[in-house]
Amino acid sequence: MATTKQHTIVIKNKKASFDYEFIETFVAGIVLTGTEIKSIRLGKAGLVDSYCLFVNRELWVRGMYIAEYFYGTYNNHDARKDRKLLLNRKELKKIEELSKNSGYTVIPTKLFLNEKGLVKVVIAVAKGKKLYDKRQSIREKDDQRDMDRARKA
Repeated sequence: MATTKQHTIVIKNKKASFDYEFIETFVAGIVLTGTEIKSIRLGKAGLVDSYCLFVNRELWVRGMYIAEYFYGTYNNHDARKDRKLLLNRKELKKIEELSKNSGYTVIPTKLFLNEKGLVKVVIAVAKGKKLYDKRQSIREKDDQRDMDRARKA
């Protein structure tokens, strides 16, 4: 039986780790249509400026971009519609309790295909960083880059 190597698709929200300090992360499934999954498999999605919110005790992601599928006809999807996240009740309750605290928000940080070919979203309960925290992050990144250069030389 021949096995085919499946390409791993990982779409990250790089700006989120700079703007937020992650308190706790969760892996959630997401409800998608056929043209949406095809666009994600082509790598045409983005998580910039997206966030999660609770509507009727369900968690939804808003602002996530999934490009329209090129070969999609009248069945094509809307690129920035709200999409439902799939978590168990215990996780939803924990996320809701954490996000009720002042200054905390829920943001998607990574979108990927798992080994079964299903799309999963890593969401994080996060607290916004202050300006001095962002400067510290830049400083740490620069120091790490300098150490890597010194090791290679």
